[in-house]
Amino acid sequence: MFIVGNLFQAVAEILDKLLWLYYWVIIVAVFISWVSADPFNPVVNVLRAMTQPLFEWVRRRLPFAVVGMIDLSPLIVLMAIWFLRRFLIASLLDLAFRLR
Repeated sequence: MFIVGNLFQAVAEILDKLLWLYYWVIIVAVFISWVSADPFNPVVNVLRAMTQPLFEWVRRRLPFAVVGMIDLSPLIVLMAIWFLRRFLIASLLDLAFRLR
């Protein structure tokens, strides 16, 4: 069963790194939205392409994601990432270590 445990550990670590990376992509995208960045800049376009679909999905599903002029969808996504890292990744790692 140690092979399955190693598989779960590898999946958990890769997923953790991807979530951590996406967390920082969201942080950078939020900071760029606060300044008047050039909309034709390729970096700005990539950041928007990586974050806006998820933000739009959150805005459609949760009507309280936009309060007046304040968009809370990045904060909701960051909290979801935090939850996934604390619950899902920790559970996968615990399962991996129990299967060893």
